[in-house]
Amino acid sequence: MAYCGHCGEAVDARDHARCAELLRMEPPRFCTQCRRRMVVQVTPAGWSVRCVEHGDLSG
Repeated sequence: MAYCGHCGEAVDARDHARCAELLRMEPPRFCTQCRRRMVVQVTPAGWSVRCVEHGDLSG
């Protein structure tokens, strides 16, 4: 199952158009694979997030 990176709900549970819009401006807060809340660090150069289970992402 896949999860929304913004709200953490299942992707097929509802329309996530607003979440997708928000994710264009800010980093994801939830892991899309396991739904865990991620550690988020925002810097002037970008952002990075880390899931305990799945590792690092950056943008």
